[in-house]
Amino acid sequence: MTWSAQQYSTFETQRTRPVMDLVAAIPTQRVNTAVDLGCGPGNSTEVLARRFSDAQVIGIDASEDMLAAARKRLPGHRFEQADIASWNPETSFDVILANASLQWVPDHATLYPRLACQLNAGGSLAVQTPDNLEEPAHRLLRDIAADGPWASKIGHIRHPARHSAEFYYQLLQPHCRTVDVWRTTYFHALAGGAQAVVEWFKGTAVLPYLAPLDASEKAEFLERYLAAIELAYPALPDGTVLLPFPRLFIVATRA
Repeated sequence: MTWSAQQYSTFETQRTRPVMDLVAAIPTQRVNTAVDLGCGPGNSTEVLARRFSDAQVIGIDASEDMLAAARKRLPGHRFEQADIASWNPETSFDVILANASLQWVPDHATLYPRLACQLNAGGSLAVQTPDNLEEPAHRLLRDIAADGPWASKIGHIRHPARHSAEFYYQLLQPHCRTVDVWRTTYFHALAGGAQAVVEWFKGTAVLPYLAPLDASEKAEFLERYLAAIELAYPALPDGTVLLPFPRLFIVATRA
């Protein structure tokens, strides 16, 4: 699966809003070191660096295309290529940020406590994950993948499991002094109707479905997806679509 910084950044304003809300909720005041796991093109790293301007802030991502965009955006910060699932730093951190990245990583029951244990005393783990697998945009992807000439290639694809607020609270509570969990639904106003919704998800959720397909299959898949999205997300009279996007937030702080 190939990530595109350009495609992802098409809706940068809307994608950055949740991480601004997340970073604003971090209670840790004295921050010397912070890391952005799954930094993407650097928009989330920039929010983190603004909040903790005196800290050493580094970004981690598996995609070289994303890292190239991040380095261009923030030349004064360090960015490293690594897989979050196997990331094992030699030092601990005052803040670990993971904005819309951990949903791509399996085995949250092991991952989240491991990240919490990589915090310094009083440090915070701040996580935001899309909580939208049952939204029409995702359900339609699964339905179209299973009902087409490509079913043998992509009909089995499922995103890694996501869990309830209660699951994450109980998972992190033994390791942390406080665990703050909340869920917010953003209504992103997208100009351009259903095509804009398709372009949004082409930067994330659609990627695993397109990757195994040839060019003609990709075109047909996207054509079917667009037709289904037009019905599921009707445009307002001015052509704008309000895309409901629920997200789960966690800020866990160590004693």
